Amino acid sequence: MPETFALYDRKEKNTMAYGNSSRGGRSASGRPQNSRGGRPGAARPGQGGKPGAKGASARGGRPGAPKSGAGKGGAKGFGEKKFGDKKFGDKKFGEKKFGAGRAGRGRGTELPKRERRAPGRPYRSGEAFANERGEYRVSNYAGPHRPRRPRNAPVDHYEFYDHDGVRLQKLLAQAGVASRRVCEEMITEGRVTVNGEVVTELGVRVDPSKVTVQVDGMTVQTNDKLVYMAFNKPAGVVSTMEDPEGRPCISDFLRSSMSERVFHVGRLDVETEGLLLLTNDGELANRLTHPSYEVPKTYLVQVPGPMEPGVGAAMKKGIRLEDGVTRVDEFKLVDSTPGHVLVEVTIHSGKNRIVRRLFDAVGYPVERLVRVEMGPIRIGSQKQGTVRNLSKVEIGHLLASVDM
Repeated sequence: MPETFALYDRKEKNTMAYGNSSRGGRSASGRPQNSRGGRPGAARPGQGGKPGAKGASARGGRPGAPKSGAGKGGAKGFGEKKFGDKKFGDKKFGEKKFGAGRAGRGRGTELPKRERRAPGRPYRSGEAFANERGEYRVSNYAGPHRPRRPRNAPVDHYEFYDHDGVRLQKLLAQAGVASRRVCEEMITEGRVTVNGEVVTELGVRVDPSKVTVQVDGMTVQTNDKLVYMAFNKPAGVVSTMEDPEGRPCISDFLRSSMSERVFHVGRLDVETEGLLLLTNDGELANRLTHPSYEVPKTYLVQVPGPMEPGVGAAMKKGIRLEDGVTRVDEFKLVDSTPGHVLVEVTIHSGKNRIVRRLFDAVGYPVERLVRVEMGPIRIGSQKQGTVRNLSKVEIGHLLASVDM
């Protein structure tokens, strides 16, 4: 064995005996090692010549042989690099790396990284195929969504159905019953009737002027041509629309631009104040004044005081008048001041001047009389001499009080 290789074998055995790593560091004796183990300057495996000899080749061979491509400048040691030299695998601008020409595999593939996949791996959601761009989904799942409503059953089998009419839920919403969505729930729950027939399907179209719509038994006013108003009549006004004598009448308090012709429901004498209903609904006016419906009317009565006990009980029991026995439904003492008493009475009779005649019969003539309530409609804080339109709720309660 040549001396050079024998020397290398001894050094390699010493390195393995001390447990030196294959990379640089310190040996067991604490001396620095080169990047391949051993002492600094030790010969690299496969490198010929003596360690540190200038004539040793970089990749083996006999000692002193010039390095391939070294030229006349002499041999280079391992790891030595001059300016302009190129390491193995270095790439200049425009050059291809090793293996770049083999398409479809390895680091040099021509496909973008996001389009490369292992053989047999399925495409992921959002990953494009090799020859296309854009979004791609494996499944048909499009995320959470609101379920579609089932198709409604045909609703044109109703006799009152009108192809040119208004949808029932829209009609209820416009009448002020509730929002359109809540009205739809009322219909599906069976709380809405049209001409007495329960409607549970959505999409029914009706003509508001030809049908009667009720919610929970209460009639909803759907005809825009009908007018319902409350008038707070002052004293001295005649309960007529026109007076040939020229006295103040109801038409003097209505707007001149009002196109609807209205009439008053019942009458109040000239000196009586308070609530008087105005409307163009003839059926409602007839029912409100008919004795069979017994619509209650409430009055505030001021009479001279003090009042003796037992007057209220006698009026509830009944007072005989020239046209028969009349009684009040309720009698309540509201206030008492020196010389005056304020009483609240409720009566359903509609006879002429009935309240004044009752108090005259018991010995307490009326000083002031004000009607504050008729059925479900109250005068409230409305000023005297003013006219206001009833709300949708008030109209509904008023119609329900006379079974309309």
